Amino acid sequence: MSKEIQPPEPIVRKPMLRKHGGLSPGLRVGRGFSKKELEAVGLDLKTAKKLGLRIDKRRRTIHEWNVQALRDYLTKIGYIAKNENK
Repeated sequence: MSKEIQPPEPIVRKPMLRKHGGLSPGLRVGRGFSKKELEAVGLDLKTAKKLGLRIDKRRRTIHEWNVQALRDYLTKIGYIAKNENK
């Protein structure tokens, strides 16, 4: 039996609750990876779609845990990025 490697899920911060004094309620699964996170591992939007990664064009944040999850996924599937930014 061969297990298919699943793409990672993007993790984002929940919105800040200003009515409760600005508490940060934690993390949740997001809609997709931001363009900057994909660029940090050397992927463009077209290649990311081909690899089955979810993309959120609205997000502008870069979370280091998402970048690390993308790097781990690319090494598992054996993909070598052409221009990885470090």
